[in-house]
Amino acid sequence: MPIFEYRCEECKHEFELLVRKGDVPACEKCSATTLEKLLSLPSIKSETTHGLAMRAAKRRDVSMGKEREYTQREYEKNHD
Repeated sequence: MPIFEYRCEECKHEFELLVRKGDVPACEKCSATTLEKLLSLPSIKSETTHGLAMRAAKRRDVSMGKEREYTQREYEKNHD
């Protein structure tokens, strides 16, 4: 049972849908059956993309850590 990406030709809504053999897919918003099947691009993982993802995750973790420290200090100031 593959998942396909579609765009409704009536309301232009884009969505993914699990389609069983013999089923006719319909738009989630307007229930129209005039759908365009979109080309799904595969995700490619390489050392470069892995490195970029890891650096982004580290930046996010540092930012969240600073926010947690600030929140903890504020809590301690107000609850002593």
